Amino acid sequence: MRSLIDIVDFSTREIQQLIDTACDIIERPQEYAEACKGKKLATLFFEPSTRTRLSFEAAMLELGGSVIGFSEANSSSASKGESIADTARVIGCYADIIAMRHPKEGAPYVAAQHAGIPVINAGDGGHCHPTQTLADLLTIYREKGTFDNLTVGFCGDLKYGRTVHSLIAALSRYHNVNIVLISPEELKIPSYVKREVLEKNGMSYMQTTSLEEAIPQLDVLYMTRIQRERFDDLETYERLKDSYILTLDKLQTAKADMCILHPLPRVNEISVAVDGDSRACYFKQVLNGKYMRMALILKLLNQSADEICDAADEGELAVNTFRCTNPRCITSTEQELDHIFKLMNAEHGIYRCLYCETRAVAEK
Repeated sequence: MRSLIDIVDFSTREIQQLIDTACDIIERPQEYAEACKGKKLATLFFEPSTRTRLSFEAAMLELGGSVIGFSEANSSSASKGESIADTARVIGCYADIIAMRHPKEGAPYVAAQHAGIPVINAGDGGHCHPTQTLADLLTIYREKGTFDNLTVGFCGDLKYGRTVHSLIAALSRYHNVNIVLISPEELKIPSYVKREVLEKNGMSYMQTTSLEEAIPQLDVLYMTRIQRERFDDLETYERLKDSYILTLDKLQTAKADMCILHPLPRVNEISVAVDGDSRACYFKQVLNGKYMRMALILKLLNQSADEICDAADEGELAVNTFRCTNPRCITSTEQELDHIFKLMNAEHGIYRCLYCETRAVAEK
């Protein structure tokens, strides 16, 4: 079965189809009220979530389907040591489609290999969050009418921000998108994202530590939370957590039609006074996320054999040639998994872990 693990699993044509379906759902919700009647969505959330889990559940219920699942690892057999592969096989006997969030990077990919039903990645550690990206894209499309010729600023945690990485990857496939990266030095975008997404696709980008200097040129400002759960060092988190706070004063130099996005939850990086500004789109973004998840569920449950055959080829793979050194990778806890790496750059011999995208290091 075809699944959605990374936003680049879908072509721009398919993403536009999802956007068109979501817009039709918005206009004609009654036409979709029983579209998934008799179908079950399993929400497997091994990590806390409010918006994403409830968005998936609301999406399925509004399509006329039903929902089963759990909201924390302690209420699942994972607490007894069950593997992701076995959990996926079991749930595949009960449900028609899975939405899965897990703190280990690559866990939804493993589930997709064993479930026998479509799996949607609802966030895997600091790696990917493709359905948040779908919400982001629909919001930008509804506010701007296009993805081309935009200047998009990303502000805050660009190192661990999986929503940032996914949205940059999605925007890299459109025309003349300019990226502005705003972060403390310690939370800069990973170098591989610059090399293998921005530079590989010829995207214009700049890096800065100043939100005030960047804001006048932006069409879209994507604010992010400094994520406590991604830091091993509490002292570093405390030092960086208030690096950027968007206020009405800082918006005085921004474009009148700039679109402010945030994947939520917010802590204090956007002042509540900004909520009433016409440029604040983050709660629209939440609602758009439900519509895009409805469109996605419909697509994956009704996929044709042609669509499955058209899924992206993973390219050249190296199996157990390297070992992943990322402690957040699913291979660090599921010991019987093959260590699989995909060739990213043949000229320089760069391989990346298929689960978490960590670069391969040859054993000495």
